[in-house]
Amino acid sequence: MTTLLFLKLGGSVITHKDQTNSADLEKIKAITLGIKKAMDLDPTLQLLIGHGSGSFGHHAARKYGTRNGVTSQEGWTGFAEVALRARDLNQIVMEKLVSGGLNAVSISPFSSIQTDNNQITSWDTSIISDCLSKHLIPVIYGDVILDRHLGGTILSTEELFAYLAPRLQPQKILLAGLEEGVWKDFPKNTELIKEIHPHDFSLIPAAIKGSDSPDVTGGMYSKVQSMISLVKQVPSLEVQIFSANTTGNILKVLTGEQTGTIIRNPKG
Repeated sequence: MTTLLFLKLGGSVITHKDQTNSADLEKIKAITLGIKKAMDLDPTLQLLIGHGSGSFGHHAARKYGTRNGVTSQEGWTGFAEVALRARDLNQIVMEKLVSGGLNAVSISPFSSIQTDNNQITSWDTSIISDCLSKHLIPVIYGDVILDRHLGGTILSTEELFAYLAPRLQPQKILLAGLEEGVWKDFPKNTELIKEIHPHDFSLIPAAIKGSDSPDVTGGMYSKVQSMISLVKQVPSLEVQIFSANTTGNILKVLTGEQTGTIIRNPKG
């Protein structure tokens, strides 16, 4: 029996997020090594990878306000720039994954998705299913999208995962960032929230803060909120938020270790 996992590589991890268009090549290489080891250890493991845009896409997106819609020629200039930067980073990630021995293939969200007011209305996901059945690793990423209401917009990797999860039914969604998980006292970071259940999320939202770096698709609060909605929709799903900045964590998490913050429905 296969195990399907969704793994998101946060833009804060794979880029120097406060330096424009600057990839962290050593970090991407280390992540690739961890993924390769995990897949060698478990031949039943299937993986869908998504990644953020970090310093490549977010700076341009914030400058032009692309997430909020595109209505002018200047806006379309920004739309094209964000698309280019997202693709640039994706190419770097793909080269590291493939050169690291992984059968990864890139799938462009822009080429296959339509939205209406930021909601996906059309996406033929059969290509992703077919890739998985052939033991390939599909790689998607936060990207610009043509939107019927807004003209154009941006979808985050979490939003793409949220659409795919009910259709592909992964066992887990793994969100790799810089933080060890969700902190109760950010930015002091002395008390980690080990587990969040959907029904008790309302008790802790004030403690969850966003990133200090530019992120046009939302910080930690919006990520947790969207994943809680997804766990409600897919009750068997677990979401794990952890740090890919800690050596060995990618391998540990892919092989089942529970570190960081777990979002799930209560057991029993």
